[in-house]
Parts: sequence; C-alpha cells; structure tokens
Amino acid sequence: MEWNMQTAEELAAALRTGEVTSVELTDEAIARIERDDKAINAICVPDFDRARAAAREADQARARGEDRPLLGIPVTVKESYDIAGLPTTWGIPMHRDFVPAEDAVQVSRLRAAGAVVLGKTNVPLGLQDVQSFNEIYGTTNNPWDHARTSGGSSGGSAAALAAGFGALSIGSDIGGSLRTPAHFCGVYAHKPTLGLAANRGMVPPTTPALPVDLDLAVVGPMARSARDLMLLLDVMAGPDPLTLGMAHDLALPLARHQRLGDFRVLVLDEHPFIPTGSAVRAGVNRVADALVDGGAHVERHSPLLPDLVEAATVYAQLLFSGSAARFPIEAYEQLRTRAAGLSADDRSLDAARLRGMAFSHRDWIEANDRRELHRHGWRRLFAEFDVVVCPITPTAAFPHDHDPDLLERRIDIDGVEYPYLDQLVWAGVATMPGLPATAIPTGLSPDGLPVGVQLVGPMFEDRTPLRLAELLEQRIGGFQAPR
Repeated sequence: MEWNMQTAEELAAALRTGEVTSVELTDEAIARIERDDKAINAICVPDFDRARAAAREADQARARGEDRPLLGIPVTVKESYDIAGLPTTWGIPMHRDFVPAEDAVQVSRLRAAGAVVLGKTNVPLGLQDVQSFNEIYGTTNNPWDHARTSGGSSGGSAAALAAGFGALSIGSDIGGSLRTPAHFCGVYAHKPTLGLAANRGMVPPTTPALPVDLDLAVVGPMARSARDLMLLLDVMAGPDPLTLGMAHDLALPLARHQRLGDFRVLVLDEHPFIPTGSAVRAGVNRVADALVDGGAHVERHSPLLPDLVEAATVYAQLLFSGSAARFPIEAYEQLRTRAAGLSADDRSLDAARLRGMAFSHRDWIEANDRRELHRHGWRRLFAEFDVVVCPITPTAAFPHDHDPDLLERRIDIDGVEYPYLDQLVWAGVATMPGLPATAIPTGLSPDGLPVGVQLVGPMFEDRTPLRLAELLEQRIGGFQAPR
C-alpha cells in the first residue's frame, strides 16, 4: 500500500496498530521526493539522514508504549523557520550560508509531538510574494500545472502536501501566505487567531530569535484534511514559554456547533476593490449550496459586515507600514515625499500602500485605532453569525510571473487585467482584525485547477471554522491528488 497521500490521522492509526512503521513511512516519503521533486522543487533543504534517525527513534518509542500526537509521522517545515543545523535564508542571497543554532519554538513542538521532519520547503524572496521563487533555491511549481505558481509565501509547503511529500507542514501568514498556497494547490490551511501560536524562531536570518508580538503575522498548520489541521493546531497553539506561557494556559473554546444545520453563515463573493473570477465564484457557490442543503442558515448580505473598503485600506496601510519600517532613512524620506504628493482624493489601494510605507508613529496609532473599531464590528457580526465564507484570492493559480517590479505585474481575472497586489484584499479580511480563517478546497475549475475558499471565524474561536471545514469536507469532498 502507498501511504503518501494518506492523512496524518490515518497514518497515526496505522502506526498504532503496527500496520506500518515510521521508518517505512519515512523511506517512502523520501523516495517520492527524490522521484518527483525535480519537477516541482518544493523541498529546498532536505534533511533525510536526521529524518531516518528520528523515524527509528519513533518506532523504538512506540515499542516502549509511547503514543504522542504526531509520533512517527513525516512532516515538512517552511524554510523561514529556524532548524538547528540547516540554513535559514528566507530566499535572500546574502544569507545563503546562515545556519541557526537552535530550533524555532514550533519546530521544537513538532519534535516533542514525535513528528519526523523531512526538510524545509521553498519560499519567495523575503517571504514577500504570492509566488515562491528565489535566487538560492529556484522556483516552486504547482503540482497541478508546472507552468503555474504554487502560491506564496508558504508555496513550497502547499506543493509538498499536494505532491505527497509528508502528511503535514507548518507555514506562516500575513498576506494570505498559508491560505493562498492552499487554495492554489488544493489543500487545507488554517490562519490562527493573531497571537494564538508562538512564533519565536520564525525570523529573518541573523535576527535574534526572541519572543515578539507580531502586528499581523501568524504561524499555522497545513494539511490534506480538516481534521489534520486541528490535530496540528493543537500541537502548535499556546503562548511562548518565555513570556505569556509563564502565567497563562491555553483553553480554546469548543466549536459553537457540531451539526452543519446549526451553523449561521454569511457568504460573500464580491469585494468593492476587485472582481471575483468565475471559477472562484463557483467555488463559493458550491460551499453555499452545500450549507443550504445541510440545513445551515445562510445569508448573502448583512448590515453588520464591517466596511470592506475601509478594511482593505487599513490593512494595506498596516501591512506596508511594517514592510518599510526598516528601510534606510534615505529611502524612507523618498517615500514620504512621494506620499505627500498624492492627491487627497486618491483612495486607491496603491495610494494606501504608499501612505502606509511613509507612516509616522502617530499615523500608525490612528490606523490601529481604526482597526480596533473594525474588531468591535466583527464581534457584533459574530453575535449573529458563526462563520463568514469568502474567497481567498480572485483567481485560481496563475502562470509564473517573475517581473521584479510587483507594481508592474497584473493578474488576469476573466480576461481583464488588474493590479497584482490588489488580490491581497481578501486575505486582509481576516488578517487585519486578527481573525482565524480556514482555507478549504472546493473542487476544480473548468481548467482543472484547484479552487478554495476561506472560512473566517470569531477571534480565538478557531475550532468553529475548523469544525465547519470538517463538515463541509464530508459533504463536498476535500483534497484531490493532482492528475
């Protein structure tokens, strides 16, 4: 039997009964990577010798009667996480030789749970793209169509899962970096509530691995089933033991409902800044139909929905304020000059991004105040609804585009071109207020490409969208292996 496309839950059951060993799973995963990854290029830093040693240790531990959540299960890790003895470059050529001395806290949690780490997965330069390519490791191709992107910045992890290179992976998300690759590759991902999972050691090369509270970014799980997401989130969730973990224990609320018919869902498929492509709209409608057929209460509009124009604007400002915060002073002054030249009437996303890059601390505080108002608006909405279903990006996976100027790139939405960066607005729906969001596959487009949607839930109620994801998987199907 081939195990490569089985879920982690299925592998754990087989390991417990002795149907397979961790050594056998690991050898099979490595053989598949060596056979298939030349065409996909998802695994940029293999760690096969240590993986085989960890698999032997897992089998010995099981023989002693141990049973940990991920004991003996092969997994991968996004390149941006520190792993002692392996390079952490973030795709930045000047850091190609940087090797950290300690594991990131999430890598430590994987190992403590018994996982077997096969290696690291590819990323874009500095993690700053919706694609995954860099000068050090090259381009990661979508397993469904090698001429198309696997997404970014966790594109290597999504491609690895779709190709059967390990049962689970961990990534990160600030601009849809978990959700977009999952959508493009037909797998599952979960962007946790902001601050739910400790991020220490998921830092740019040479940066001290300190416990910090990030403004927008999170770390989270990727998998081939909804139940596997919850399995891995339970391993990842919890405060850093060096800070909040000194005084706080995690107790995530149970899912609001267990039956599909009890869920109250708001379905969105239109954004005022960018149209939704027909393939993605069809995916949203497939989910909406499944919800209605299952007896869920479904609405398409609500006056409680926070204003999406202002939400996208605030998100763009906060996101690009952070990205430019460490620019050289000369570059920052040039940005301020350009921003000052904008018309007061210019409310485009390009203008919002430029203004954000030129923010003063006073400007940032004002934008953060607006974010808090949005968060309160979401609290009111989630008193009436349990989950919001909406797109992740406007299109399925698009052809590789390596134009170094992101402002010159365009995305094609049903034959019409739009600014490349504008596709981030849907990711920002959950990212800006810090809400949890689960990416699920909904089937294939007419072109045979995967299409996903995101299920956005109430803050710190991550189990609610994850439970709905599980119920939808049972009704509309889930992961399909690339053909």
